[in-house]
Amino acid sequence: MGQLDGRIAWVTGAGTGIGRAGAIALAGEGAHVVLSSRTETTLRETERLIVAAGGSCELGRLDVADQAAVATLAASILTRHGKVDILVNSAGLNIPRRSWAQVEVSGWSEVVDINLNGTFYCCHAVMASMRERGEGTIINVSSWLGKHVSPLGGPSYTASKFGASALTESINAEEGKNGIRACCIAPGEAATPIMDRRPVKPPQLELDRMLQEDDLGRAILFVATMPARVCINDMIVTPTYNRFYAGGLETTTRPAGT
Repeated sequence: MGQLDGRIAWVTGAGTGIGRAGAIALAGEGAHVVLSSRTETTLRETERLIVAAGGSCELGRLDVADQAAVATLAASILTRHGKVDILVNSAGLNIPRRSWAQVEVSGWSEVVDINLNGTFYCCHAVMASMRERGEGTIINVSSWLGKHVSPLGGPSYTASKFGASALTESINAEEGKNGIRACCIAPGEAATPIMDRRPVKPPQLELDRMLQEDDLGRAILFVATMPARVCINDMIVTPTYNRFYAGGLETTTRPAGT
């Protein structure tokens, strides 16, 4: 018997990184997981890993920046399963040309549309059904850079992640009385595919000291399996060797084209 038997979880960004790790962890405790991402090939790999471990899942290819597509998929999930017990918003990205000196309006829009607007669209799409049932858990993956400003993130990523943190707390402020709880998980540096989009990718030695995907999967599972009376509003998770503290963090950007 798993702690989440009979639960329906919807995980965005489930094709790679934190989203994949969270989906695998939730399925491992018995949840039936709806896997969403823009890329079907990576979703299929997550599906394979879950099924190989005896878990249950289904695919729902999705661009969270498309509000109509989010609403359609959410309605489909609710029609098939009658509920979404757990929503994990892990879809997110950053852009290489991210500094004020380099960022373009199109880059700003790409980041904000996915990191902030997409998170809102998914929360909005399940909120009424959670309210009607009097329960629901929402986990929004933010960032250390959604708590502390650093040139490393760039304006679009920083603003979107601060926004996701505030959005999460607004859910608790308004919907806690209706049995809905929301947690903002803010990881420090994590060795996920987002590192490939850094202007200066950290060397392998540094990646090995960062949080790993499974660490954040366990964090998501911890939040999701707490008793319904418990709301973990914020969870900041960092590597023990935190480069933001240690002074070894590369915050400079290479010139365009290098």
